[in-house]
Parts: sequence; C-alpha cells; structure tokens
Amino acid sequence: MTTATLTRPSGTRARAETLELEKRARIRGLRCRSCGRHEPLGPTFVCPACFGPLEVAYDHAAIASSVSRSAIAARRPGIWRYLELLPVDAVPAHPLAVGSTPLVDSHHLGATLGVRRLLFKDDSRNPTLSFKDRAVALATAKAIDFGFEALACASTGNLAGAVAAAASAAGLPAYVFVPADLEPEKIEHALAYGATVVPVDGTYDDVNRLCLEVADELPWAFVNLNLRPFYAEGSRTLAFEIAEDLGWRLPDVVVAPIASGCLFTKLAKGFDDLVAVGLVDPHPVRFVGGQPTGCSPVATAFADGSTEVRPVRQPDTIVRSLAIGSPADGAYAVELARRTGGSIESIPDDVTADAIRRLAAREGIYVETAGGVTLAAAEAARERGTIGQGDEVVVLLTGNGLKTPNARGLGLDDAIAGPSRPGLAPVVSPSFDAFESWLEGAS
Repeated sequence: MTTATLTRPSGTRARAETLELEKRARIRGLRCRSCGRHEPLGPTFVCPACFGPLEVAYDHAAIASSVSRSAIAARRPGIWRYLELLPVDAVPAHPLAVGSTPLVDSHHLGATLGVRRLLFKDDSRNPTLSFKDRAVALATAKAIDFGFEALACASTGNLAGAVAAAASAAGLPAYVFVPADLEPEKIEHALAYGATVVPVDGTYDDVNRLCLEVADELPWAFVNLNLRPFYAEGSRTLAFEIAEDLGWRLPDVVVAPIASGCLFTKLAKGFDDLVAVGLVDPHPVRFVGGQPTGCSPVATAFADGSTEVRPVRQPDTIVRSLAIGSPADGAYAVELARRTGGSIESIPDDVTADAIRRLAAREGIYVETAGGVTLAAAEAARERGTIGQGDEVVVLLTGNGLKTPNARGLGLDDAIAGPSRPGLAPVVSPSFDAFESWLEGAS
C-alpha cells in the first residue's frame, strides 16, 4: 500500500487552480450548464454564480475547419484519433490503449427483441474492462497539465480500477475511495495496480461527500470532482466511435445505463458535436436509460412526469456500479429522455441477472450488472413502444462480467453481502478527520 504525508495545498496546487491552458481557437473555456456563464479552463467544476455544473465549451466552426473523416481514418485506433474534439493539446506521452472497442451486430437477441438491427457497443474490451477508462484518460491528461500530485476518485467500482491503472501508467500515486461493501473483485483490481484503497463506511454518496472534503485539503486530482468537466468529456468518445463504425451516421436509438447520468447525457453531446462540425448528418436519436429498481431515482422521476430527481438514501441492489442515490446529472438525463422521445426504465435485480445470462448464452458477451440492466432496459422500452420494429438500436455494454461473477443469478444474496477481503485496510468513517487519522495510521 502506498502512503502519503498530509499537507495543506501547496504552491503547485495554488498555481494549478488558476492555470489557464494556452488560448486555442477550438476551446472556448468552461460553461455553466445552468446559467450559461463562462469560466476559464481550470480544475473546477462548479459555477461560482449559480453553483451549476461546468462543462467544456467548444468552437465548432474552428473544429470543422481542422478535422475530417479521412484524417481520423488515417490515425491509430483509440480515443486520441478524435483529438480535435477533445479538451487536450496533444496525445499524452504514455497513454493506455483506450477506445476503439467493437460495435457488434446481434446474432440472436435482435430477432427476439423484434427490431431491424440490434448492435452492442462492447466497452468491456478496454484496459481495465470498462468504459471508465475513457473518462479517466482525459482526466489524467488534465491532472498532469495542472500539476496535481496524485490521482484520486470516489468510485462504485469500475472507476477505482481505471484510476489505479491510469495513475500507474502516468507515474502518479492513486487513492480510490469506495463503499466498504463493494464487490471484492473490483477492490482487488485497484489494489493490483498499487493504488491505496480507502474503504468508507457508507453509501457512494457518503464516499463522494468525503472526497469533496479531501479535495479541498490536498493537492490531489479527483477525476470525478475537481476534474469532472474534463473527465465527463471522455464519454463523448463512445458517440464518436458509434457514428464512425456506422459509416459516419447516427442510429435511431441508443440504450445506456444511468448512474450519475453523465454517460447518458454526454452521448447526446457527442452526437450533437459531430453534427455541429459536419462529420455526420443530422438524425433524431432516442435515448433510453436503465437503472436498477433498488436505486432508480432518475427512472422514478421520469415515470412520475417530474423534473425533480429525489435522492435514494439507502440503495438496495446488486448493481453497485449504478447505485448512486443522488445522481449529479439526473435531471439532465430525464430532460434528454423526454426531449428525444426516449425513456428511462427501472429494472429489478432478478431481471438484470437473467439478462446477463441470456447475453452470455446467446451472444457470447459476458457483462457485469450494468450491462444486464441496459439489455433489460432495451427490452422494456421495446415493450412499451419507445423502440419500434424498424429501428436500428445500439445497446451500450459498459463493463466485463468477471467483475461481478455472483450476479448471474446463482446467488443474489452473496452478491449483495460480499465476502470479506483479507488484507484490506480498516474501514474509515466518511469524514475528513477520520480519513486523516486513517491515512496517518496506514503509514
């Protein structure tokens, strides 16, 4: 286990907080999604005026003049082939091989679903076996730009491994904060890369609150907090790859899992960006999301016709990767589904387990619980008529089944409880003082 000495933010951190990237025509800065206020590029994620979320703003005309389908096709596989559409200056020196995962035609389940064409975007093929590698790749590049001393995250599991691997490749220490009852496979995955795993006594939302405190005190890059605007952009690369693999066009329907709602909404932003820079023609895309019934605040708001996403205080589901009770982008996900004629489906755990089994048995693709939710959401949306017989449907499979082996339905109780993990550090209470004592003891 790696250790660290607790210090207050250094001069490096102070400089990082005020650093602006070199002025480039294609990047306009950060923009608040709520009030539209513009901020300079830097390690911040909250609008100082209205406390809304910040995101990267692009100059589409400038990008259109510098990017083309042929230029992209001539480049190596991976997310960096779309460099002009990303908030970085250059390809990192030692990147992991992230992206260019296969878009696979269904051999059997498409006929069962009753659609013109069903495709699976299989992002279980990334270096740490989930789509989180995309987001972390962007965040790591920015962490290095801003001079942070370590890479960190609050995680429901997949992000822990992605941050640990990216930090290892970049030569940075990694600190991953997770709920103490997380699947052991995901914890061991992060430990294998040399990360310090901080098991927190509480839900993901408790973990997230603790990380906000730590981010204020230490010069660490929390990829999904102080680097969230850049981290979030990584999910757009899924949209870029889907469009390119379809011959530079957009599908009729995309089905994705919803945890925070970031992936769901960034897919739409990715498609919109491609249209804006002239790489694809406009085409309406319906967005269908899936959440586990035991933690489905976004699906509940959609079903109720509400714009308010009410937090779930105690998630009760085997789908821990989606068990975020207070999703940051939940309201935006509801709005997107309604605006595009899509839906957000609530999926019981037993249906998820059955979908995992069928996807493996019928298509040869073994997914974790979020993938089961997504396939089941596609089936639920087809039943309600949101997905039609003539549609071309892309279903996102965001993680590998080896991460949640008990969730196939062979023992749901075991999947919920989770075995003990010998050698794991003691659980920490979700407060900065408790974490400070924990980290000092770990040294």
